[in-house]
Amino acid sequence: MQSTMRLRHFSPRTETVYLAWVRRYIRFHRLRHPGEMGAAEVRAFLEHLAGPRRLSASSINQALAALLLLYADVLRQPLEALGPMPRAKQPERLPVVLTRDEVRRVLQELDGVARVIGVVLYGSGMRLTECLSVRVKDVDLERGEFRIRRGKGAKDRVTVLPQAVRGALVAQLERVAVRHRRECAEGLEHGWVALPGALDRKYPGAGRSLAWQWLFPATRRYRGEADGRWYRHHWHESAMQRAMTAAVRRSGVLKRASCHTLRHSFATHLLEGGADIRTVQELLGHRSVTTTMIYTHVLNRGGLGVTSPADRGGLGDLLAGLAV
Repeated sequence: MQSTMRLRHFSPRTETVYLAWVRRYIRFHRLRHPGEMGAAEVRAFLEHLAGPRRLSASSINQALAALLLLYADVLRQPLEALGPMPRAKQPERLPVVLTRDEVRRVLQELDGVARVIGVVLYGSGMRLTECLSVRVKDVDLERGEFRIRRGKGAKDRVTVLPQAVRGALVAQLERVAVRHRRECAEGLEHGWVALPGALDRKYPGAGRSLAWQWLFPATRRYRGEADGRWYRHHWHESAMQRAMTAAVRRSGVLKRASCHTLRHSFATHLLEGGADIRTVQELLGHRSVTTTMIYTHVLNRGGLGVTSPADRGGLGDLLAGLAV
């Protein structure tokens, strides 16, 4: 199944998640081979997730997508031919958006590189995975741009590099360069990063060049099993997510905010400032402008453009000085 996903250029994250769902499906049915099962067993598994497990609609649909791929492309037993597969209906929720003051309060609680990442997330609108996957060559300080390679949906795009973070990025790039020079001096087995796709075969030495190094490298290195070289990965998503959760808690902001909330806030604040929705769509990397339109609903939440009858009736004086 993994080779099938590689051929279809699924992201590593999607590969991991889909394989986990398939393993979970097999364990649920007491290690029976998927080829011996079909639509009835898939439906029973999904009902288990929705019933006793009470998972979200998005998780259930993700599990179904993994199983549809398994049966259609790996086992060549398309489930759709065995009967309609139910899809969980996802509730329509408006995204959580922070005010500008709340953004500042949260970012102030981040330290070091985490704060730089936080400002980049809010200032560029990148997804967390996109931000952490930025390489040195993708930072264009002169044009004020980030180049996002193979973002969601395997699309490349360009987004804004905020001037507010330019100085911090210059310092970060210098730290990356110094560390890389030091590691390369340790020997030919050092200073490597993994390259996407088959680029390591097409350009054998590129993985050791400064241009391909991560903008936000991890603190630890690991040794490649196949070649014995020492590699460095980028910051792990969970590390930034933990830092963000702690920062929100310390800031006193009561909204349920995450790293992705900074992306929502980026889009909403751009639209509040008069940005064209098509421009925001391109910056966010949305395939359809319909997806971007959700932020116009967020803009309208503040009173929905109407005056409450409690205000028209002048009821505010009833609460003045009220002891509760």
